[in-house]
Amino acid sequence: MPVREDRAPIDQIGFVTDDLDHAVRFWSESLGVGPWQVYRNVALDGHYLGQPTRVVIDVALGYRGTEQIEFIQVRSDTPSPYQGEGGQPLAGLHHLAWIVDDLDAEAALLDARGMRRVFSAENIAVRVIYFADPKQPGVLFELICGAGSREGHDAGLALSRDWDGRSTLPEIDLGAVA
Repeated sequence: MPVREDRAPIDQIGFVTDDLDHAVRFWSESLGVGPWQVYRNVALDGHYLGQPTRVVIDVALGYRGTEQIEFIQVRSDTPSPYQGEGGQPLAGLHHLAWIVDDLDAEAALLDARGMRRVFSAENIAVRVIYFADPKQPGVLFELICGAGSREGHDAGLALSRDWDGRSTLPEIDLGAVA
């Protein structure tokens, strides 16, 4: 609950990359982040800057300490927060995220604090809303809500404690799921 007074820790630090496999390999070998769960062809339907959009991305989730690290590689050319104004894919730090139980209530609190909704989207597993603060450009703030999101996050953290630096989790391709 990022906007409430209980001061929940950041659950995720998100990056956008043009080479998901390289990013995962580098962060595993050089920084000891892992294990990684890779999801291919994740489709999100929603609105970006008020306009309808369908975005397809590849996502990798890895863990170290108490943090989930996310890498996103955009696969579609539709407008999204993962591309610049000219449609070129972004690269680098992208967002900080919190997993929440009540997305609408948390989003309303950020709205009331003057943050601007940039992207809201969902699929069968998750709903997300990205916010921007006009006075802090360059990073977005994401709320994540989905059945099992907290449990999946916590399970990833637990797996990372005993991770041997080599083992991997099976890759999941969601391209067949509409």
